[in-house]
Amino acid sequence: MRLLLPAVLVACGLSACAPASQVLQVPTLEVQSVRLTRLSLPGGLGGAPVADLKLGLRVTNPNAVPLKMSNIEATLVIDGAQVGQAEFPRVNVPARGSADQQADVSIPVTLSTAASFLKVARGQQVTYRLDGNFTADFGPLGPKNFGPFTLSQGQWKQNPIIPF
Repeated sequence: MRLLLPAVLVACGLSACAPASQVLQVPTLEVQSVRLTRLSLPGGLGGAPVADLKLGLRVTNPNAVPLKMSNIEATLVIDGAQVGQAEFPRVNVPARGSADQQADVSIPVTLSTAASFLKVARGQQVTYRLDGNFTADFGPLGPKNFGPFTLSQGQWKQNPIIPF
């Protein structure tokens, strides 16, 4: 028993020196601002109908290593109805920090989604949600895919951009 006790203490001491396994936390994406800048409706003249949005994004990295986010894809949902797909630019985020990014997004407008965009264009309040996924490259720890899940959600109301 006397020989076993020192061996156990040495083993415990050596295991304390071993590096802890790396646990990566999910980076968060938050919409800081959203604005509908242009809306062309189906059936109108002058090309394909489209809703142009300007989004201010904040990406927060809770991890001890910097990351590069890419392949950020999301479905925009307004008042519970899916209105389109959006892809966002790459963003580099420092370790335990955040980075702000402006994104210009164009979403095709269909007859079934026009009503949702009209509410926004008229200055009415709507709820929105971005459901999606992304890839985060953690440098020496490698890339990791996250999602699908809700990236951000909130309420959206802006000044009207159409008079009717």
